[in-house]
Amino acid sequence: MPGLGASFGRGAATNYQQDMANSDCILFMGSNMAEAQPVGFRWPMEAKERGATLIHVDPRFTRMSAVCDLYVGIRSGSDIAFLGGLVNYVLTHDRWFHEYVMAYTNASTIIQEGFRDAEDLAGLFSGFDQQHDSYDSKEGHWGFEGQDASKHAAEAESAKDSHGQGHSMDGSAEPSASPSKGTTNAERDPTLQHPRCVMQILRRHFARYTPEVVSQVCGCTQEHFLRVAELLCSNSGRERTTCIAYALGWTQHTTGVQIIRTAGILQLLLGNMGRPGGGIMALRGHSTIQGATDISTLYDTLPGYLPQPPAHDPAQEDLSSYIANGGMPTGYWSNFSKFIVSLLKAWYGDAATPENDFGFSWLPRVDGDYSQLAYFDRMAKGGVKGYFLAGQNPAGGGPNANVHRAGLRNLEWLVVLDWFETESALFWKNDPNAPPPSEIGTEVFFIPAAAAQEKEGSLTNTQRLVQWHRKAIDPSGDCRSDAWFFYNLGKRLKQLYAGSTDPKDQALLNLTWDYDFDEQPRLPDGTLSRIEGEPDLEKVLMEINGHKLDEIDPRTGQPRLVSGYSELKDDGTTACGCWIYSGVFPEPGRNRADERKITDNPVQPEWGFAWPNNVRVLYNRASADPEGCPWSERKKLVWWDSEKRHWVGPDKPDFELEKPPDYQPAPGATGMAAIAGTQPFITKADGLGWLYSPGVKDGPLPTHYEPVESPLGNLLYPKHNTNPTVRFFEGPLNQIAHTPTADYPVVATTFRLTEHYLSGPMSRFNSWLNELQPAMFAELSFELAAERGIVHGGWMTIQTPRGRIEARAMVTRRLRPFVIEGRVVHQIGLPFHWAFAGESVGSNANDLTALVADPNVSMHESKAFTCQVQAGRLEGPTPPPTVPTAPWPTLDPIPDTPDSAQPEGRLGHGK
Repeated sequence: MPGLGASFGRGAATNYQQDMANSDCILFMGSNMAEAQPVGFRWPMEAKERGATLIHVDPRFTRMSAVCDLYVGIRSGSDIAFLGGLVNYVLTHDRWFHEYVMAYTNASTIIQEGFRDAEDLAGLFSGFDQQHDSYDSKEGHWGFEGQDASKHAAEAESAKDSHGQGHSMDGSAEPSASPSKGTTNAERDPTLQHPRCVMQILRRHFARYTPEVVSQVCGCTQEHFLRVAELLCSNSGRERTTCIAYALGWTQHTTGVQIIRTAGILQLLLGNMGRPGGGIMALRGHSTIQGATDISTLYDTLPGYLPQPPAHDPAQEDLSSYIANGGMPTGYWSNFSKFIVSLLKAWYGDAATPENDFGFSWLPRVDGDYSQLAYFDRMAKGGVKGYFLAGQNPAGGGPNANVHRAGLRNLEWLVVLDWFETESALFWKNDPNAPPPSEIGTEVFFIPAAAAQEKEGSLTNTQRLVQWHRKAIDPSGDCRSDAWFFYNLGKRLKQLYAGSTDPKDQALLNLTWDYDFDEQPRLPDGTLSRIEGEPDLEKVLMEINGHKLDEIDPRTGQPRLVSGYSELKDDGTTACGCWIYSGVFPEPGRNRADERKITDNPVQPEWGFAWPNNVRVLYNRASADPEGCPWSERKKLVWWDSEKRHWVGPDKPDFELEKPPDYQPAPGATGMAAIAGTQPFITKADGLGWLYSPGVKDGPLPTHYEPVESPLGNLLYPKHNTNPTVRFFEGPLNQIAHTPTADYPVVATTFRLTEHYLSGPMSRFNSWLNELQPAMFAELSFELAAERGIVHGGWMTIQTPRGRIEARAMVTRRLRPFVIEGRVVHQIGLPFHWAFAGESVGSNANDLTALVADPNVSMHESKAFTCQVQAGRLEGPTPPPTVPTAPWPTLDPIPDTPDSAQPEGRLGHGK
């Protein structure tokens, strides 16, 4: 998540969910936590019981809104205007935390002469390349005054065609704009009066985001906006902290990275970063989506956010040039060489030597855009032969699922690993909009996967917490864990290519692949598991943790496990599969992810393991003032102990333990020696939080643009309605309503229900959940329903340029029309849980959404698009369920159980 990384240095949630109980105020925006993360929502409710104010800003009034102290309705896609107004309010009313901002942010940094802001160029920043619809930050002079211009130019040239790789995705490096090679030498003005210092540029940039403009763009009242602004300001500072929480409601926009960037600017100005009850909570909808990006499943990253080397790049042909290009001379990323060499040793073992660049040439090279939207667009056009699909349902859950299904129909073969036959397994015979099966040539292999209870492994949740779960039972029949499948596939491939001398096969043949159990594992009841070939995932976790290859542990006779990433080296004597997880398995028999110890420490450091280094609040050096004293006793977390001469506190300090607050680097210092004792953001090259960040591809400051599909023009920048760097994949199956048009006047947004899970690949095969939410529906206001003749509970159709679906109408006050620029703008809400597979089937909201991608992470825009609605339903037969509804095992009451707790679905329940 470069929105967070570009501001603070790491693209992950900054605090832990339990810490929300310490907040004095929580702004939920782009989040419906009460319904989407209901278990974690206990902590905001605890904060409320302690007197905190909860605020919900969202297009829909939901169960989340109902428990908050203040709800503000805004139009989908107007978030930057609202947040920009908050930034402007903080600055114009002098409510920013002066000491914090001056010490811990780049507010005083001077930007290069020649930079022109979007305010100067009517919605564009300097350096825009109209031919390629992208920015050249070097030509735009986005960098910092005083940085090494020659190095900057070389970086810009080498990264010009990059799609944002490795730690540039995490936000720690800044592709094409990077002042990372010279930020410690950047010129600064501590008076903040220089016209090109960040603070002055920030003031000018957001000056037009007034309460009046916010109201006109977002559709909320000025009074509501000002109430939010005052609550945030009055609950931030020395004695109080505010948390901001977001989820897919922010990420799924073509300006999603910049929405999050605006929140980062706001939290830095208010002094809420690195402090208890503050920070930014990036809420995740999957149990280990954080772990998937950490380890990593992204096509252009290696584990730990190291960049995947690009193909045909002379600047990264060998290991030394790759390190020179990807590393930084200052800050913690100066250890880049240690991270990559240790990773290569973990992967290639004894075959990785200094003489062969530790096997660097064996790493696959990125030769194009393999992000999901671009890849399925290519697949739909016949450019992909085969595909492995595990734990995902693009035929039902992908944006513009029509394109995804068209892509699957063009494959020669497809392997699906899943619990149930989802849309992605049945597209060839059950898709009501597809050609007959006889015309589809894709050969589909369905591999029955083990359920969570039937396998062990780790999950990394929304707060970077790695937690181990143990296997309870063996999977039934031929079901196998994902790990079993890929481990045994790897074994077969190595056997198939054994003895090959072809250079291209050496990466596979030299890959370490020895994770067999030493003896057949036992189940919790003491019986032997019947599954042969299951890998020992604790061995995998130990490899991820890392070893000292030149030291033997007498307890095991194996290389000694490292205790943390500070022990990693670049001489080939350490191996580590993912540097940020180092420390999760520090000694034999101690899997810290498996620890579940409750202590008197409120941070609970012995419950699981949080990366990095078991830190629960990132950047927590900022919880103390520049002298190392807590900003207040009430918000005490980490501080400098002058007697012990190191940082102490209930949390693990996210800082060098023995670096005193008064430490100042010597001229020309490199590595962590260049980070002063007053610079908490150690993965940024200058140790500061960045209010201005040239590492984001669509501009160094957030700017309001309308969604790609919007019924309105851009009130702030009429010449540039949408983000000028958006990527399109237009074609017959992906038509876009580019300009405001009377054909599609209604704003649509998708949302999630508590009772179903994402596109429904598990929940729509569960009779109890289907009973709770049985059918696809659409939420709309009474005003829109009356205008179109739609009745509550009746049928309605929704149409976009991509398709047309039907749904039951839920006419509700939870959605209301907005009056914007003198006209009424209606919105509807669509749950995205239904499609044509399962016990409960229905129209798919994702058949309406588009393939459009933001320039930073190729994220789609399912939270704001336009449509047309009318009464009635689609013509033709309704697709039947693909599996029968599970019968009730019994209708008899459960003995010794109150009526209110009896299973739902029986007559008399709850009486």
